[in-house]
Amino acid sequence: MSKCHYYCSLLLPCLVSIGGGLVFGYELAIISGALLQLRVDFALSCVQQEVLVSALLVGALLASVLGGSLIDWQGRRRSIVFSSGLTLAGTVMLLISAYPALVLGRATVGFAMCISSMSCCIFVSELVRPEHRGVLVSLYEVGITVGILAAYAVNYIMADTRYGWKWMFGLAAVPTMVQLVSIWCLPSNVQSNCAQIKNQEPTRGYNYLSLFHTKDNMRTRTMIGLALVLFQQFTGQPNVLLYASTIFYTLGFHSHTAAVLASVGLGLVKVLSTLLSVTLSDRVGRRPLLIGGCSVMAVSLFIIGLLCTHSHVQEISCVSKGVISNTNITKTHETHITVKNFNETTINSGILPEVKPSVSSPLNSTTANWVVLLSLMAAVSAYSIGFGPMTWLLLSEIFPTEVRGRAFAFTSCFNWSAHVLVTFTFLHLIDAIGLPSLFLLYGTIAVVAAAIFCKILPETKCKSLEDIDMELRLNR
Repeated sequence: MSKCHYYCSLLLPCLVSIGGGLVFGYELAIISGALLQLRVDFALSCVQQEVLVSALLVGALLASVLGGSLIDWQGRRRSIVFSSGLTLAGTVMLLISAYPALVLGRATVGFAMCISSMSCCIFVSELVRPEHRGVLVSLYEVGITVGILAAYAVNYIMADTRYGWKWMFGLAAVPTMVQLVSIWCLPSNVQSNCAQIKNQEPTRGYNYLSLFHTKDNMRTRTMIGLALVLFQQFTGQPNVLLYASTIFYTLGFHSHTAAVLASVGLGLVKVLSTLLSVTLSDRVGRRPLLIGGCSVMAVSLFIIGLLCTHSHVQEISCVSKGVISNTNITKTHETHITVKNFNETTINSGILPEVKPSVSSPLNSTTANWVVLLSLMAAVSAYSIGFGPMTWLLLSEIFPTEVRGRAFAFTSCFNWSAHVLVTFTFLHLIDAIGLPSLFLLYGTIAVVAAAIFCKILPETKCKSLEDIDMELRLNR
């Protein structure tokens, strides 16, 4: 195959990967803006809102349990087609003006995007040459960050539109169709090198229990996979994005500008940082990017934790089950949210977190606040360079072909569970130990993650999947 033909043959797989990432990021972020309108149009109670938000996570968790077998038995390509069809079906359900249809639609979309996330990463990693695998698999993470940024923009634009929530949900069909057309246009004889080898060689008879056996060093591989997904969540990154507006409010940014900065600003930082990671993954390697990202995250989180005690920071108290997310303060509600009535304003699923009196300090609070803000940006950037793309890239490389789908699904299940746990305990942990101590805890976890990865993480840069498998089988 000529070099020109090879690169042309990668165009459609790239579109498949980016399209799947766009859907994933968009669906994760769009609910915050849609919920503002749905709460009014359907007079939703707090419980109904929580169920609607949680439906996506429930669907994704179910897919992480069942999807691995589907991917290994039906193949990566068919799984991607299946997930695209499910996403379109779920999007149609979300356009129906009935609450049960909305819940079912969100659960369906959650199931589909989890299947797609696993299938796309594995499909591309098995299809391309080792020297390009890092870039092309990481394009999925680029799609996620662009999808999140697009959702923030759509939320803002549609905030004053009647039935704007239908447009918010319906626009997800665009990247889904791009992915579906791309996978259908892919020649039927295109399959991965690993798939060809799998058809030529006898299977090793792996199953789910094989993930915990010492044979072929599977237990260590599973430990590496679990470490990647658990540390990715327990360093607090979901909360940095989900509660960014609340954190910024405690730093003294008491206007609509804070919400715009939290959503569009952080989203833009994630996109640029992920693009940088994509360009470096096959040059620098997975280990340096991941360990370096953990180290920068640790330093940034420690700075936030230490300076929060010296800046004009106001404690957040969880006085109800309600929370505030990035895009909850929109231009529609701007005139209603002031310092005076902040504690009485209803957003999302109840009352906003109560803000306690600020901590006085001899230090220049304005300077400290800006240092904390820059450290927050640095933490998001370090995550997007390290944990964001490297986790899924390594998961698509370290497991044998025969069990790769099930292993990916197994670790994905822990990823989603940890995501739910970290997100839902954020405000309660602030009540228990305070915001500064919580960031110090996240920083400590990042240090532990860097130390463990230095010990157990293999370097897979520019190695074929067969060579990686052989090295992991022999190196215990």
